Amino acid sequence: MASGIFALLDDVATLMDDVATMTKVAAKKTAGILGDDLAVNAEKASGFLPDRELPVLWAITKGSLINKVIILPMAFLLSAFLPVSIDIILVFGGLYLAYEGAEKIMELILPHEKKERAQLHPELSKEEILALEKKKIKSAITTDFILSVEIIIITLGTVVEEPILTQILVVTMIALVATVGVYGLVALIVRMDEMGFKLISLNEDKSSFTNKAGVAMVKGLPHVVRVIGFIGTIALFLVSGGIFVHKIEFFHHLFTTWPGILRDFVIGVAVGIIIWIPIHFVKKAFKKK
Repeated sequence: MASGIFALLDDVATLMDDVATMTKVAAKKTAGILGDDLAVNAEKASGFLPDRELPVLWAITKGSLINKVIILPMAFLLSAFLPVSIDIILVFGGLYLAYEGAEKIMELILPHEKKERAQLHPELSKEEILALEKKKIKSAITTDFILSVEIIIITLGTVVEEPILTQILVVTMIALVATVGVYGLVALIVRMDEMGFKLISLNEDKSSFTNKAGVAMVKGLPHVVRVIGFIGTIALFLVSGGIFVHKIEFFHHLFTTWPGILRDFVIGVAVGIIIWIPIHFVKKAFKKK
């Protein structure tokens, strides 16, 4: 009896060790999307009145959890009964990531219309504030769904050869990190300026540490969001390029003498721009009509 219990504990320890190892691997592969998810949601959760930022962020977080509840069972079913579909979805996810990265680069290079950003002001009526909040919450949850599909499928792709229990545990862990971790950091980021103002208000001495720290936090918020977005964009190309290299035979044999990270980045950028060009002109054509 005792030996059976110890054997069971040993099996559990081995399983958890495997899960921890595979979770680290999956986290590295999804880091780019998590960074992009963080930057996107930090932008979408900002621009509200200070007392509405956290309620809006909580509404987005609940929507993200519902997204995971929908996506996870579908991903496990596909992995169990139609595993070849995982590679196909991975490639399509890679195409989307490459396009998204290329679009961000082209927005910096080419002249474009400035995107409207809904700002909530005190002079708006309660109904108008709620309407704008709902619009931004819906947009954020939709974006989260797309990014969640990519995160879960890429994670599943790293453990597709593992036993089903390991797959479930690893993918669920990454899904939780993608929700709790990302939105926890978003909450800190969007409240960074508010915390800065509170530090500034502690005393009137402008040379004090609290005043300097508060000013740095207020001024640093836009830069923090930009840096996260930049790192996320670079990682999008690395993740998408890595998918193409490992899942498409043609790319697997390109630039074989190059360092892996450079090869993934170049292929990701090239594919992203190739996809972006026709989509850009189609969008322009529809816009003119």
